[in-house]
Amino acid sequence: MVALVAIAVILLFFGPSLWVKRVLSKYRALRVDLPGTGGELARHLIQRYQLEGVTVEVGQEGQDHYDILAKTIRLSPYVYDGQSLTAVAVATHEVGHAIAHHRQDTVAKLRTRYLPWAMRLQRLAFLLLIIWPILSLALRLPYLPVLHIGVVALMGIMTVFIQLAILPEEWDASFNKALPILREGNYVSERDLPKIKRILTACAMTYVAAALRNILLFWRLPR
Repeated sequence: MVALVAIAVILLFFGPSLWVKRVLSKYRALRVDLPGTGGELARHLIQRYQLEGVTVEVGQEGQDHYDILAKTIRLSPYVYDGQSLTAVAVATHEVGHAIAHHRQDTVAKLRTRYLPWAMRLQRLAFLLLIIWPILSLALRLPYLPVLHIGVVALMGIMTVFIQLAILPEEWDASFNKALPILREGNYVSERDLPKIKRILTACAMTYVAAALRNILLFWRLPR
């Protein structure tokens, strides 16, 4: 019984992350029938949608994102140089973020409105977690496990909130921006659309997977 519960917990918290990685990896194969690489498509879409000041560059592997402050789309090397369904979908997803911020869509303001506060609280909690044991020894104060647990719980809540707060923005970039662009612009064939939808779902679910992992991590820490 315990083994079954353990397996269920592992599947619940790590299943989404494994699924995301599997989907992105599955469609990384070279497709010579596609019009170009992810980087080329991103630049083309920037011009098409007149996203003035937005640039594209190679980023770290697995760290595809749109930098709001720098107005830069950073793509993994395999996305930037890749000519695959994954490269095309991921690049268009990130362009979708740039479009949303360029248009000042309401959903694009979630990140800038809520995340700074959550990140400040997260840093404060982390600082308290490190400093409190030192202060306890230096000032000869009693160590309070309840306070330790509370700080760890706050860290967990803020981390999960940071990732879930931007989920609507990720969903918008995938299905309100990227999918219509790829479908209506005929950048991919009709037969590839189901695969593109799976990839875009994986892009949007990246933060859900990370949030679930953090829930498990911070649930275990105080124990």
